[in-house]
Amino acid sequence: MTQNLIKQLDLEDFLRTFESFLARPKDLFLQGDSKIHLRYIQALESVLFTPPKSIQNLDSALALLKKFGYLKLDEIFEFVKIIRYFNYFKSLKCEGILGEWLNQIIIPEAILEISKSFLENGNLKEGIYLELDSINAGMERTKREISQVLSQILNQNKLNSYLVDRQIHLINDEECLLLKAGFHHILKGQILNRSATGFFYVLPQSIANLKDKYNELNNKKEEQLFNISREISSTFTKHFLFLNFINKEFDRLDNYQARLFFARSYDLEFLTPKTNDSSIILNEFRHPALKNPKSITLAFKEQVLMITGVNAGGKTMLLKSILSAVFLSKHLIPLPINAHKSSIGNFKHLNLILEDPQNSKNDISTFGGRMLQFSQILREKEGIIGIDEIELGTDSDEAASLFKVLLENLMQKGNKIIITTHHKRLAALMAGDSRVQLLAALFDEEREMPTFKFLSGTIGKSYAFETALRYGIPKSLVNEAKILYGEDKEKLNTLIENSSRLEMKLQNEISKAEEKSAHLEQKIIHLQDKELELERAFLKSKNELESAYAEAINAAKKAIKEQSPQNIHRQISLANKLLNEARNTNHQEPQNQQETRVFTINERIKYRNHRGIILNLNKNKALIQLEDGIKLQVSTKEIKHYGNLPTPPQTKIQIQTPQNANVVLDLHGLRADEAIEKLEVFISNSLIAGFDEVLIYHGIGTGRLSSIVRDFLKSHPKVVDFTDAPAKMGGFGAKIVKL
Repeated sequence: MTQNLIKQLDLEDFLRTFESFLARPKDLFLQGDSKIHLRYIQALESVLFTPPKSIQNLDSALALLKKFGYLKLDEIFEFVKIIRYFNYFKSLKCEGILGEWLNQIIIPEAILEISKSFLENGNLKEGIYLELDSINAGMERTKREISQVLSQILNQNKLNSYLVDRQIHLINDEECLLLKAGFHHILKGQILNRSATGFFYVLPQSIANLKDKYNELNNKKEEQLFNISREISSTFTKHFLFLNFINKEFDRLDNYQARLFFARSYDLEFLTPKTNDSSIILNEFRHPALKNPKSITLAFKEQVLMITGVNAGGKTMLLKSILSAVFLSKHLIPLPINAHKSSIGNFKHLNLILEDPQNSKNDISTFGGRMLQFSQILREKEGIIGIDEIELGTDSDEAASLFKVLLENLMQKGNKIIITTHHKRLAALMAGDSRVQLLAALFDEEREMPTFKFLSGTIGKSYAFETALRYGIPKSLVNEAKILYGEDKEKLNTLIENSSRLEMKLQNEISKAEEKSAHLEQKIIHLQDKELELERAFLKSKNELESAYAEAINAAKKAIKEQSPQNIHRQISLANKLLNEARNTNHQEPQNQQETRVFTINERIKYRNHRGIILNLNKNKALIQLEDGIKLQVSTKEIKHYGNLPTPPQTKIQIQTPQNANVVLDLHGLRADEAIEKLEVFISNSLIAGFDEVLIYHGIGTGRLSSIVRDFLKSHPKVVDFTDAPAKMGGFGAKIVKL
C-alpha cells in the first residue's frame, strides 16, 4: 500500500535519493513520537561526525544465532562495523539527550575484543590466531616459490626453441606456458589446452606440485577460519540479546543521520505532525517531483477542500502536493517548505483515489471501480483522503447527489477530504456547507492559458473550449460545439457560481451574527449574576441593621425599667453607642473594604479602565492578566475589587509603547525563573508595541532552557504559534513566535 501511494504521489525519485543516505535499506516509518525523534535529530545537528559506511541486513544472521548456528566471517564483520560505529560515536562525548542515549548502550567486553581482531577490510589481524598466521605465511612462501620456478623454467636455454612466447598464460586458473610440439623431451608437464594455432598450454610438473601444496595450505586455512568463526559465533550466541538490541539501535541512528544529511544536502526542513489539530497550513511548499515549481501557500482549515476550475490548471498536482506534505511530515522526511510558517495535523491514515479504476479483466467499469474504491475507504476514521475527478464515469447530476451523501458520511467519521472536480452540480450542493472550503484554478483569458494559481472561496470554470483550442482542436469545431452548448447553459453555470458565492457570504454573516449574539448572551448572564450578588449583599446589610436596631431598642427598654438614675443613663448611652456603630458600619463598610484591599488569586479585579484577573500575589504586588491577554505586575493599591459596574461604553485603550521594546530576546545563560520573568515582560512589551512576530534565542545546550521556553509559549494565551528558526537565524537554538 505504501509503495503504491509513493508512486501515486510522484515521490519515488525523491525517496530514492533519501534512501541513498542510509547505511542499509529499511522501512521509512519511525516507531514512536515523531517530536521525540526530531529532538534527537536536532541534537545530532550540533555534532560534527562522519556518516556510517554501508552495512548489510543482519536479520538472517540473527535468526541463525538464535538457533545456535555459525556465522561466516563476513557476516561477523558486519556486526563488528556496527560495534565500531557506536564506539566512534561514544568517543565524540555527545551531550544532552544524545549523550544520555549513547551512555545507556554498554558494549560487553567480549564483543569489544572480537571487534579489535579485525582489520578495516574485514580480514583478521596478525598475532591473534597464531596457527592461521603460520598457514598464511606458508601460502605466501609457496606463491613466491611458484613465481621463482616459473622464472627459472623460462630462462632455460634448451627450452627456448619450444617457447612460442615468454609470457605466463592463465588457463582454468592455472599458470602455464605456451609450447610447440616435442617439448616433452625437455620439460615434464600436463597439457591443459591447445591453442587455435596448434600449440600447447603446458603446466610444468614442478609448478603442479607447488600448486598442490598451496591448495593443501588453503584447505587448512579454510578449516582454521571455520573454527574461528565457530568460536566467535558461540560468543555472539551468548550475547544474542545485546546484538539484537544494537542492530535495532543502529537502524535508529541510521534513520536520524540519513534525515539530517539529506536535509543539509538539499536545503530541506523538518515538519512534525501537530496533535489534536487537523488544519493543514503550507507555506512555500514545492513538490519534489517538479522542476522549477511554483511554491504553494495554502491554509486548509475546514474539513473538505473542493478544487474546481480550468482543465490542466494544476488541480491534480495541488492535490498530490498537499498529500505529499502530509505523507513526508508523517514519516519525518525533510521536505522543501518554510517550516516555521507551516503546520500539518496528525492523521491516522492517508488514502488517495487517483487513477481510472476501470478493469476489463475483472469486468469492472470506471464508475464501478470508483464505487469499489469508496466502499473500502468508508470504513476509515480520522484520516485524510484525496479524490481526483470524483465524478468520473457516470452522469454528473446523479453522481453529485450520491457523492454528497458519501462525503458527508466520511466527514461524520472525522476524515479530512480533498476533491478535484469539473462538475458544478456537486460543487453547488456542497458550497453551502460551512465545513467545505472552495478553491478554483484560475485561467488567463487574454493569453488563453492556465495561470497555475488558485482563488479561495469560489467555484471555477473548466474552460473546456479554450483548452481544446490550446491542444490543437480546430477552431471551427470548437465554435460549432459552443453553439450546440448554448448561451442558456453558460448563463446557468454563471448563476450557479454566483449563487454559491452568495450562499457562502450569507453563511459567513450568519456565523458572525451568532458569535455576536453569544457574546451579548454572556454579558446578560454576567449582569444577572451581579444583580443577584448585589441583592444578597443588600439583604445581608438589611439584616445586620435590623439586628443592631433591635439591640439598641432592648437597651432602651432596660433603661426605662431601671430605678437608679445612674443605671438609666448607662443603658441610654449603650443604646446610642449601638445606633452609632450601626450607622458607621452601614456608611463606612465599602470604604473600609477598599482600605484593607484583601485579594485572592483568580479574583476578578479592575485596573484603571480595564478588567482582568489576578494570576499571582507577592506582598504588595500582584501579577494580573487583562481581558485582552496583556500581563502586568502592579501594586495592589492600583487595583480594585470588581464591583457591579454598568455595561461600559465602547472606549479606546491607549497604552504608551515601551521605549525599550525589541523584537529579539536572548535568554542564553539564564536560570529557569529568570528566563520566565524576562519572557513575561518581553511578550507583554511586544504586544503593547504591536509586534506580531518576535525572535527568542535560548540555545541548544542540555535542552532544559529550550523545554522551558516551549512550555511557556504553549501556555501563553496571546501566542498564536511558534516554531524553530531557520538555520541562518539560530536553527534549533531559537524560536520564531507569532503573536
